[in-house]
Amino acid sequence: ELILEYINENPGKNLQIIGHTDDVGSTASNQKLSENRAKSVYKYFIQNQINKNRISYIGKGESDPIESNETGTGRKANRRVELKLIESKPKQKAEN
Repeated sequence: ELILEYINENPGKNLQIIGHTDDVGSTASNQKLSENRAKSVYKYFIQNQINKNRISYIGKGESDPIESNETGTGRKANRRVELKLIESKPKQKAEN
């Protein structure tokens, strides 16, 4: 809820949602799983009145682990969603 509140109070900030997985399963299924994981967070923000033009989501599958996939604890840490705040770009004035 803090991020939702922050986004509402800071219209100059956009949000990128990045889904991740561990390396259990196929690369293709992990890619899809990471996309679905990020998309569910994206839907949460949409349902809470954040304009969809201010948020985006991607899945990175198993490509960006933060811990070793050799242990249960490491795999658990790698199954995550990251939220990145991004400055929105000012709108360009049309040139005549």
